[in-house]
Amino acid sequence: MRNGTPHLSSSLRALTMLDSVINGGGGRSITDLARQLDIPVSTAHRQIATLVAAGYLSPDPAGGYMAGSRLLLLNARIDEKQVIVAKAAPVLPALARQIGCIVQLGTLENDMVTYRLKAGRSADALFTKVGQQLEAYCSGMGKVLLANLPEDEREKYLSLGPFVPLTAATITDPDHLRSTLRQIAMTDVARDEGEIVPDLHCVAVPIKRPDGQVLAAISASYRVTDDSEAGRSDLIAPLTAAAMTISTQVYGNPPDTAG
Repeated sequence: MRNGTPHLSSSLRALTMLDSVINGGGGRSITDLARQLDIPVSTAHRQIATLVAAGYLSPDPAGGYMAGSRLLLLNARIDEKQVIVAKAAPVLPALARQIGCIVQLGTLENDMVTYRLKAGRSADALFTKVGQQLEAYCSGMGKVLLANLPEDEREKYLSLGPFVPLTAATITDPDHLRSTLRQIAMTDVARDEGEIVPDLHCVAVPIKRPDGQVLAAISASYRVTDDSEAGRSDLIAPLTAAAMTISTQVYGNPPDTAG
């Protein structure tokens, strides 16, 4: 077929109704939902009844509908970080070719950065490995992920020191690290300026959900042999564009950006 596999319109309509109910936060009447979707009230009734019978929705005390037990069970089984990794896998090699750097994706587990993806020419020469964990306070991706934690979690992390200096550039003072993380939260850009390996620098940006939450980050790493090569502000735009591409592929909507 020239247009590919045909869609089941009834399934698409039911999924659209489910999306409207969940995104609306529950509590909305069937009449309101029908008006929003521009469908007959009788059709909305049938869609809601079907979703309730299947366990994807359930009535709420306010007279509307909310997520049902089956939908909650499905949600609990989804590894959102792994979905991000899967969508990022084809994006990172193209980004690495574009900017001529080693590109990586990481997530935060137990206060450590877990390296999930790595791409780029001579990527094997870089000491990091997929599956490896490193301290978050001294890496670009780690700083991005820490900066986007809820404030109480971030403060708990900062209270866990001491932060061991790996090089002369490593930030070890909690107050200095706190101010650095606040700046990163405002700009959505973090840097590692030789804080793990003296001549290894990186620029990192977050991959955002539509609500602004951050579960993963990507970075571009490069070697610095003299001060003129430090900074690499030219990497910010392509990194940010790639992060937005990944977010849109995962969530379907452009994420909030830093104000």
